[in-house]
Amino acid sequence: MNDPTPTDSNRRPDWLHVAIVFTELLSAIPPLLITPALAGIAAIAAWPWRDPSLQIATGALVALAIATDGLSLSLLPRHERSFGPVTPPLLALALLRATLAFVTGALWPTWPALGLTALGQLALTAAQVYATWIEPFRLTTTCETLRTPKLEHGPPLRLLHLSDVHFEGWTPRERALVERVQGLTPDLILITGDYLNLSSIQDPAAQAGVRELLAQIAACAPTFAITGSPPVDLPDVVPAIFAGLPITWLQDETADVRASHHTLRLVGVRCTKQRASDGARLHRLLPDGAGDRFTILLYHSPDLIHAAAEIGVDLYLAGHTHGGQLRLPLFGAVVTSSDFWKQYEAGRYRHGPTTLYVSRGLGMEGLGAPRARFLAPPEVIVWEIEATH
Repeated sequence: MNDPTPTDSNRRPDWLHVAIVFTELLSAIPPLLITPALAGIAAIAAWPWRDPSLQIATGALVALAIATDGLSLSLLPRHERSFGPVTPPLLALALLRATLAFVTGALWPTWPALGLTALGQLALTAAQVYATWIEPFRLTTTCETLRTPKLEHGPPLRLLHLSDVHFEGWTPRERALVERVQGLTPDLILITGDYLNLSSIQDPAAQAGVRELLAQIAACAPTFAITGSPPVDLPDVVPAIFAGLPITWLQDETADVRASHHTLRLVGVRCTKQRASDGARLHRLLPDGAGDRFTILLYHSPDLIHAAAEIGVDLYLAGHTHGGQLRLPLFGAVVTSSDFWKQYEAGRYRHGPTTLYVSRGLGMEGLGAPRARFLAPPEVIVWEIEATH
């Protein structure tokens, strides 16, 4: 089975990461200091409405909506919901709101159109509040089943898959996660990388916090983990997080595991984002293929799916895409950071003999990116795997 080279349109959008890093420069600016710029944006939004009374009403409407965004975003860290900077998402929302008002005024500068614009601004406010205050903490449990002739008779093997913790601080999501894991009583817990938020990688408090979180999770069942994206799971940070915890860290290793009367093989491959070399290391770990033993591949992104299918991996667990994190209705993820873009953006897929599951993950990216999820709630995946004979 050939591993096709993705087209340029499917390659990871490096421009996006440049943009995210650029927003980090804005993160240091207090939102009050950009008040003149925000006022200017509101004035520009009102300009095409022609009639002075319409212009005043439109400018006031956009300014009020922007102020509401600023208040909402500023309250998030105070209530320990998230800990991201206010200025970058506030500026992005202001530009979006202004564009909506500007285009409407250019096409239809009337009072009925202003009423529709007000409804649109209200809808954006509702989406902003939902995406920052509600969905990031709406932890979901996805239940999946798989039948295979490679397991012995007995009760199903119950696996718990977690990914992309991106810890930045204790929030209701992390507390709910611990309770959820404890209540699901898995036989094994498998974690597929990205333990810290990009803004908190070097933060000792965040490192101690994610270590405490992982300790509480690992106390529930035997736990195996891999590292995630190279910029997130730094080699000088992750070992100290795992040190002394009852977690088996698979670094280009295999482990034969006995759980719930079943024997299976776990394969953990480090993610370097170099698909050819990462795939070659997978082949070296299983030179004779998966064989008759039920084999689970843990690799942070879905990009090794073709190599996994060639080898005959039974179950491939990944994350990395966040399901897009911010999704559009009817379209889904716009950004996935996968070589194959939307082909494996989230959920369950079948490729040859291999079942792939791409988790939406738990946390959020970091730096100047908004701490928001929209139509991509965090998830915990429970697998029940049983014998077919």
